[in-house]
Amino acid sequence: MSEHTFERTERIGAEIQRLLAILIRDEVKDPRLANLTIHEVQVTRDLAHAKVYFTCFPDDEGAKEQERLLNGRLSGFLRRRLAQEIRLRTMPQLHFVHDESIARGERLVSLIEQAVGQDRSKHHEVE
Repeated sequence: MSEHTFERTERIGAEIQRLLAILIRDEVKDPRLANLTIHEVQVTRDLAHAKVYFTCFPDDEGAKEQERLLNGRLSGFLRRRLAQEIRLRTMPQLHFVHDESIARGERLVSLIEQAVGQDRSKHHEVE
């Protein structure tokens, strides 16, 4: 893959990410998606598909339902709106994926803090 192709797909992904955030904030009226954050958009080299990674703060409990909503009819609406804003021969199919990396990171930080706290308390008992 040439560097030019990589840069182009990254640029297109960044533009899709920026516009999706605006469209979801301003044009999608579903309260279940009110706190949605688009973290990354990865576009395939042939521009046929785009994976859209999202989270919904502060509560990611409804992630599966949000994923279902976004990958349903809403996906077609967002794709059409993106096509009106971005000049591409074909607009990639959107595939929304809940990004669990942030929640995983928060769990790891919590476990580390617990371990450090336990280690400190053991250290103080010894003294």
